[in-house]
Order: sequence, then structure tokens, then C-alpha cells
Amino acid sequence: MSNPFIEDNGPQPPKVLKTPVEIVANLRQLQQNHDPLIITFHERNQRFQSYLIEVDRDKNQVLLDEMIPRDGERYLQNGETFHIEAYHEGVRVAWECLQSPEIVEHEGARCYVSQMPREVHYHQRRNAFRAPLKQGEQVSIELAGDKLSKPLKGYLLDISATGCKLRIPGNFTTGLQSGQIYERLTIQLPFGAMTTAVELRHIQYVEKVDTTFAGARFHRLSGLEQRQIERFVYQLQREARRFDSDGLF
Repeated sequence: MSNPFIEDNGPQPPKVLKTPVEIVANLRQLQQNHDPLIITFHERNQRFQSYLIEVDRDKNQVLLDEMIPRDGERYLQNGETFHIEAYHEGVRVAWECLQSPEIVEHEGARCYVSQMPREVHYHQRRNAFRAPLKQGEQVSIELAGDKLSKPLKGYLLDISATGCKLRIPGNFTTGLQSGQIYERLTIQLPFGAMTTAVELRHIQYVEKVDTTFAGARFHRLSGLEQRQIERFVYQLQREARRFDSDGLF
């Protein structure tokens, strides 16, 4: 079975994932990280945005958030097929929707129920393995620096030898700046706290969950900090491989 968790020394060639374990694992990662989905209809130039709200392996369905802009709904109602593409930290995940989804209400919001894709195109172009944290794992972080009036508290979403993604409750898109160096990111690792400087690369606020997501690159790591991160990434990687082989997604 092809395994997207395997670490490589360079970017991997594109893969087509066909087993339910692989497909569900990758879709749930997009869901948990609130990565935006880009929807395009065949023979149309307009692009629409959505999010994965739910991945239900038992029902073989996924729940998509209302499209932005909403006028894309009329193409759904016409029965037009569409393509979904998402990016998660250098990994491209894409699939085709060949059956018209059902328009439903979910928790008071308009959503679309679509069939689980039979295959997903997966292309990892990042050099460093990026280990996602499972929903039950809460690794606290605090971001501070001279450019911040007060420290921001949140959680780690994923981590690699070169960077990480943060989840910070609230809207901080005006206070944080892409390309800015923040001197103190403290991560509460299982074996002790680690503090290092980071450069923020991507910042996104998702209103529905009132959360700011930030991608960061580690800045001038010391040898000790590098070893601490590599130890934690290896631990997460080993757990991911074990869960993948056991089919526990």
C-alpha cells in the first residue's frame, strides 16, 4: 500500500491513493487543519472556495461547507461535475466529484453531502516530513516577540524539522504579519518546553471556528532545539505509521 507518511530526502512523485485508509487519512487532515478547498467546474473558469466539515467513513460521505461565492450552487443543481483541490503545507491533494452532492442544512448552515472519492491525487513536494497531531493531542504554544503587544496562546497543528503550523483562537490577522520574525515561540513538547524564533509564512483566519491559522518556519535553530524537534517529529512519524498500518483512521 502506498504510504504518504513515509519520509523522503526530496519531493515525492505524484501518487494516486485508492485505499479507504489513505483517502480518509488525508481528507481528515484537510478537515482538521481547516485548509481551504478550491472548487472548479469543468469547462468553467470561475473558482469557488469551500471547506471540509466532516469525513464519514462509515457512510462513505464527506460534508462540504457552503461555497464562496454561493452562486456556484446553481452549477451543482444543474448536475455539473467538479474538481476539488487543496494544499496542506506543500502537499497537493485533489479529487473529482462525478456525482451531484445533496444540499442540506448542518448545524444551521448550508452544506453539501458528497460521496467519498474513490481515488485522491497526492503530491508531496516538501523536502521535510511534516507530522500532523491527532485531534486528541493538545500541544500548547505561546508566540511572543517585540512586534507583539502581548503573547498569543494556542496549539500546535503539525510540525516538521523546518517549521510548524499553529492554531490560535481568535482573529489576529491584523496583529500578525507574514515574513515577520517573532523571537519566541514556546512549544510544550511532551519531554519539556522548547523556545525558538520563527518566521511567519502564511496567516489565515477562519470565521466559522473563530481561529487564526499560521504557518511558521523555524529561524536559526540551535543544535539542541533541532534535536528536540527531530525527536518529537520522529515520535509522531512512528505513531502515524503504526496507525496507518493498523487501519485505525
